[in-house]
Parts: sequence; C-alpha cells; structure tokens
Amino acid sequence: MTELRFNPLLRDWTMVASNRQKRPNLPKGDCPFCPGSGKVPDTYDVYAYNNDFPALSPTPPDPDPVATSLYQVAPAYGKCEVILYSPDHTTSLPELSVAHIRKLVDLWVERFESLSANPNHKYVFIFENRGPEVGVTMPHPHGQIYAYPYIPQKLRVELESCRHHHDETGRCLMCDINADEVRVGLRMLTETESFVSYIPFFTDYPYGAFISSKRHVSGITDFTDAERTDLARILKQVTAGMDALFDRSFPYMMVIHQRPVNGPDVNEYYHFHIEFYPPLQTKDRLKFLASSESGAWAPCNPTAVEATAPLLRAAIESRKAGTEE
Repeated sequence: MTELRFNPLLRDWTMVASNRQKRPNLPKGDCPFCPGSGKVPDTYDVYAYNNDFPALSPTPPDPDPVATSLYQVAPAYGKCEVILYSPDHTTSLPELSVAHIRKLVDLWVERFESLSANPNHKYVFIFENRGPEVGVTMPHPHGQIYAYPYIPQKLRVELESCRHHHDETGRCLMCDINADEVRVGLRMLTETESFVSYIPFFTDYPYGAFISSKRHVSGITDFTDAERTDLARILKQVTAGMDALFDRSFPYMMVIHQRPVNGPDVNEYYHFHIEFYPPLQTKDRLKFLASSESGAWAPCNPTAVEATAPLLRAAIESRKAGTEE
C-alpha cells in the first residue's frame, strides 16, 4: 500500500509506503546496482535507476477507503529514483575524482529538468543517505531523488522565510547568510571560485555543513559549465574532509535545497544550497533526535559550532591537495 495522508495539525502530508518493508537490508551477496546484476547496464559511470520500492509512483494505486470529513487521503503520485554514483561497489562520493563527480552533477541536472517537466510534480528533492547510522540499507554508493506532488513543510517554511526577508530588506536571505559567515570567518570550512562552505551559526548538528553558491541562483540548472565543475570540486573537498576528521567513513544525510517546480517564481529571493546532517558528535558517539527535537521541533546542538568548525576545516585542508582532480 502507498498513499498520502494529510496531517491537519501540521498541514502537511505523510507518505505511507508499506511496500518499503520489503527492501533488502545490507545484502552481503549479489548487489542489484553492480554491473552484471541484470538490473543496470553492464557499463556505466553514473546512472539513474527507478526505485524498486518507491514511496511515490507515476501510477499509484487508489488510497485505502479510510478518509473521513477530517482526514484526507490522496494517491501517492510522484517519482522516486536512485542515482548510482559509480559501478564500484565499495567506493564513495569523496573517493571519486572531480571529473567523475562532475558527471554526477550533470545527471542531477538532467533528472531535475526531466522531472520538472511533469506539471504534477511540485518539488524535486535530490539527497543522499550515507552509512548505516542513518538507515542505509544498500551499501553501493548512491543517492536518491524524490519528485513530490506538494512542497514538504520544511522547504515551505524555508521558502516563506526567504520571501519575508526579501520583502523586508530587498535582499536574498542566503546571500546575507553567506556574507555574514565569510565576514565572521569562525565557522568557515572552505571556498572555491564559485561556492562557499561553512557550518552555519544556527545548525543543530555539530558538523552540519552547508555548501552555497556565491552567485545568486535558485536551481542547479542555472549553473554554468565552470560552476558545475566547481560544485563537484567542493563536494569532494567537504566530504573527504569529513572522512578525514575521525579517520573513518563519515555518515551523513545530504540534501539539495533549490526552487520548487511548476509553481510561483521564487528566483528573486530563493538561493541554491546544500545542507548536511551528520549524526556524529565524536568518532563513536551519535547525536540522537530525542523528545524535544522530535516532539517539539526544538533543535539542540550539543556543541558550539565555533568549536567544531575549526576541526572540520583542518580536516578538509589536510585532504585538499588530493581533492583537486
């Protein structure tokens, strides 16, 4: 069963996807994402693969007959894709070359454009879950894309905040955040010609890095050829630094925030950026979302980011010479 259920308390939709219980859990044998599996081409560099256990579908079944005058249900319309980073089963994003990650960026652009063309899609969300600590069930290097038929609440709030800031100041909120982080400097991680990375003042994760474009653009399709390569470069720098920080594979959730699709024009006030949510506090200690964070949405960072940013910045610098190509 897959369907959408409306939460009237939060005015947001919940995806119900009981089919995802059938997903393979960290298979030790044959991998469907490896060449030779019959599921993917025998040769590829990066590849978009339709999710075998989607929460959203272009042809969803009718919802169960459980709606009432209070509770709304809707078909779980949309698209879920898996984005394979490499045919190598044991590699990861920071281990790929800049040239290879550029191919991934190009695939993200192509899929964003394709999924945006469907007028029923309202938000195209590109993301990666890395590591069993965040629930990864397939170890082969990959990310995902969800095309939602609505704008999820967190993104909706962020869009409203950016619009409000622009209405009050005439400026882009993310442009102002970038400028403040660069000016203060304490939380900066690294920068390239076209992007900046920092752990923002307000993050609730000790190593919750952002990557933001210096130029004001609202979507990945707006980047020039040089900016796409530069995005690949800074992605490698930041993720390689994360691995270097504790000398281990660094788990994270990485999400790309950009403009919605098939709706009002937000280009004037919304700004492309990438957010990381890494659960590690130390090499072997996780940050859990407990009652206050989950029940009240009251974030709590156990460490001031002015203390953690220099550690991650030093780790990025230690690997930077090996992350240019």
